[in-house]
Amino acid sequence: MDMNQYLSMFIDESNDHLQSLNENMLELEKAPEDIGIVQVIFRSAHTLKGMAATMGFEDLSSLTHQMENVLDLVRNEKLKMQEYIFDTLFKSLDALQLMVQDITQGGDGKADVQSIVSSLQAIVRGEVPGGGDEKPAAGNNAGAAAASGAIHSDIQLDEYQFSVLEQSISEGHKVLYIEVAIREDCQLKAARAYLVFDLLERYGEIVKSHPSVQEIEQEKFDRSFSLYYITQKEASELQSMIVNLSEIDFAQVVTLDHETLSELTTGVKEAAAGAATAPAAVSAAAPEVKASEQAASKPAASEAKAGGRTNGGGAPSRTIRVDIERLDVLMNLLSELLIDRSRLEQLAQEVKRADLTETVEHMSRVGSDLQNIVLKLRMVPIDTVFSRFPRMVRDVAKSLDKKIDLVIIGAETELDRTVIDEIGDPLVHLLRNAVDHGVESTAQRIAAGKPETGTVQLRAFHSGNHVFIEIEDDGGGIDRDKILSRAFKNGIVKESEAAAMSDEQVYMLLFAAGFSTADVISDISGRGVGLDVVRSKIESLSGVVSVTSTLGQGTKFSVQLPLTLSIISAMLIKIGSEKYAIPLSSIVETGLIQRKQIRKVHGYTMIPYRDAHIPLLSLANLFEVADFAEDAEEETEIVVVRKGDRLAALTVEDFIGQSEIVIKNLGKYLPAIQGVAGATILGDGQVALIIDPNAFIK
Repeated sequence: MDMNQYLSMFIDESNDHLQSLNENMLELEKAPEDIGIVQVIFRSAHTLKGMAATMGFEDLSSLTHQMENVLDLVRNEKLKMQEYIFDTLFKSLDALQLMVQDITQGGDGKADVQSIVSSLQAIVRGEVPGGGDEKPAAGNNAGAAAASGAIHSDIQLDEYQFSVLEQSISEGHKVLYIEVAIREDCQLKAARAYLVFDLLERYGEIVKSHPSVQEIEQEKFDRSFSLYYITQKEASELQSMIVNLSEIDFAQVVTLDHETLSELTTGVKEAAAGAATAPAAVSAAAPEVKASEQAASKPAASEAKAGGRTNGGGAPSRTIRVDIERLDVLMNLLSELLIDRSRLEQLAQEVKRADLTETVEHMSRVGSDLQNIVLKLRMVPIDTVFSRFPRMVRDVAKSLDKKIDLVIIGAETELDRTVIDEIGDPLVHLLRNAVDHGVESTAQRIAAGKPETGTVQLRAFHSGNHVFIEIEDDGGGIDRDKILSRAFKNGIVKESEAAAMSDEQVYMLLFAAGFSTADVISDISGRGVGLDVVRSKIESLSGVVSVTSTLGQGTKFSVQLPLTLSIISAMLIKIGSEKYAIPLSSIVETGLIQRKQIRKVHGYTMIPYRDAHIPLLSLANLFEVADFAEDAEEETEIVVVRKGDRLAALTVEDFIGQSEIVIKNLGKYLPAIQGVAGATILGDGQVALIIDPNAFIK
């Protein structure tokens, strides 16, 4: 078997299982007595072990096996979960994650995990750190499993083999799981194994064995092997026949029903364990994206808690993995199609032939439907980013000796995959700062009359064509005077300017390069360290970040991001000989104003708008359009745009109309132009700059 062919599938499946393990371990930490969650964790670990062994990553497989030994004692109620066990298992997951990352980067997945393995083995032996004498069970893990009557299968079945066994049970055949051990002093192990296989083949069909038949023939096995078997013979009769063969030490034959088969194969259906041995379709390129990214681990966990079991006849999977690069190609082709559609619409208006107009209109409708489908294909639940934060917050809080409750709201909110890939690191910075510098220490919270457990809320929600992500803590808030004092010291702000600055302007100083209010440098870092990187990354995604805070009550960071970076709805406008596009998501309304309504207030140009006054900005002046003199006009067209809760009006010469436009990057050869988010190609081949209204509203 060509393992390289399946490496991409292995990496994706391993990451899914590791994420599931982390999430369920956090759930188990909240409810240590819930055996249902332990069962889910054990199945994920067992499947990961089998996949790693099949792919030849022995270190990864061995470490997972040691974790299995601990989990097996817990699920058989021979060991109770305690803090040191959780810490050791979490360390194991971190080591597994590093191994998978090494494999992703072309390595062999090897790592020095002897200290972790020793800790896991000590837990199995019943040794408690600090000299405790609690014993999980008499004897080793294998003995505990035997005492409980449990059997374990290392055989990885593909979906076809699993369905054959399921169907055989349904049709009244006996499906057996057989383990055979040959005596240690046997000189011809392969010959004795052949006698067993020859006997079994007389009375039924062997579906799969471990090790494989070829490995057994070449004596590439220790002294035992196992297999799945279909027959009409009774289990006791077959066991007697096998044991009576020469030099057979023992044989265990177990009759399986639908339920025990499903348990023994540890979730073949939902985990697709066969993907590691014979996946049906694999893309060799990475990274990849699922057409549906929701992890199955959460439903599985809730089902286990409810005491439910999945039966053998599960519904076929309705999701596939698609290489993200293929979606990018599809988006680029769609972009070209939309540009050509605009050109055809313009030509049809000029030619004015009914049949041509009708055809172009139909093509426009089909193109719009295709555009919606492609955009939805790229939309991914933000949970794919949020799901890794509970573990991170738990570790940071533990290292700081704080109690933190992370509340996640709106994880189902969808965002373009391109944005999802880039937003993870900025959110990590903001969350770490909220835990470290936002939430006070337990002693400070108690002294302030607050609950000793701090709360950090991570929220996501849609608003128009934008997604908002908010990180809010109930900590001590931001001290305006402390920020200004540090800003004076660093020369970022002059003392003469401070009095005129609003609180929000002061808070935004946190995003200045190298600015920090931390008194002590730590590996967690104080608020401010890295926040300049956060703002740069968010602005590169055409996003905006803002801060609000109340001293003594808490702080909220709000990140506004576009739903997609590829295709948007925009209003096309004309100024002189130039054409521009303004994103519809930023437009509140359009209108006309009389020139006599324009006022000068404290040096700013303002106009009346709904019982208030808002700034008026001239795009002709901002972009130095030479062939349009708006001062000569008695009436002026305006576009009212919004940034958060702030409004401004932009003057234009004329409106061309609404259109779906494709955003094109200006490239590296042009300098960054304030107020320009990119460009688009219009139907007549002209290039129109896309205006970023956020740049004009301060």
